[in-house]
Amino acid sequence: MRLLIKLLKAINSEARPWQIAVAVTLGMIMGLTPLYRLHNLLILFIALFVRVNFASFLASFLLFSGIAWMFDPVMNSMGESMLMASGWQGVWTGFFNTTLGQLSQFNHTLTIGGLALSLLLVPVVLPGSWLLVVQYRARFMRWVNKLRVMQVIKASKFMRLYASWGN
Repeated sequence: MRLLIKLLKAINSEARPWQIAVAVTLGMIMGLTPLYRLHNLLILFIALFVRVNFASFLASFLLFSGIAWMFDPVMNSMGESMLMASGWQGVWTGFFNTTLGQLSQFNHTLTIGGLALSLLLVPVVLPGSWLLVVQYRARFMRWVNKLRVMQVIKASKFMRLYASWGN
């Protein structure tokens, strides 16, 4: 519940839409791949050290982790076809004989397939999430704030509790 409150605050705040969009994209990459992998450690470091909205990152990670279960067969077959491609056998063999190749665990079909699918989705998710935040702020947020019910809620004790609980 606290994460949802922080996400709503981020969308309604003055955070730049690109900060939220990059956070959603990083969360998508991490959510679509198995968790304990080297590239996810890199994604987590990027999310922590670059100015992104961490609540949006965590929420999108949880969302895409749930979605990943539905797409596991697709990602598994993508990974298998990538690893079994005859033209790439020398590249994979050379890569997996290095320490980085062994640590990356890209020899697992679900890992390489999930990473490939998430990287294919980056050009769609990044501008799409940016556009959703911008459109929400431009259209929906103004409309909701004009409602009489929302003005009453903002003036209520519940809103003060909501604002203090989210910090």
